[in-house]
Amino acid sequence: MKQEYRRTKKTVSLINYHFVFCPRYRRKIFLNQKVEQRFKEIVHEVCTEQEIEILAIECDKDHTHMFLNALPQISPSQIMAKIKGVSSRILRQEFKHLKHMPSLWTRSFFVSTAGNVSNDTIKKYIDEQKTRG
Repeated sequence: MKQEYRRTKKTVSLINYHFVFCPRYRRKIFLNQKVEQRFKEIVHEVCTEQEIEILAIECDKDHTHMFLNALPQISPSQIMAKIKGVSSRILRQEFKHLKHMPSLWTRSFFVSTAGNVSNDTIKKYIDEQKTRG
């Protein structure tokens, strides 16, 4: 999957994040297909609003994986705060069985970065900067 760099007036970037997070108490909320479908719709809406590209999104019964491409102006914690906050509020409003929960998601999440080149390639490029003619 080769990606193009994203350009704005001030930046050129290629920032891909792999996120994983769970509902509180590892509740199996995604066994309900309607909850899973609505969650994905909400994530798409939030990402469109924040200029985040969804590269992949999938839910298992008690957690979700997202592979997102973001601009450098928004941090991983800001992305998670927005997605979790909006989806928690809407899902608890729309699904009675989730209404009793004070919050839908745990406060924690996993994030890892990914790109088109390896760490070794970047290190070699930087190390060779002084020797370039």
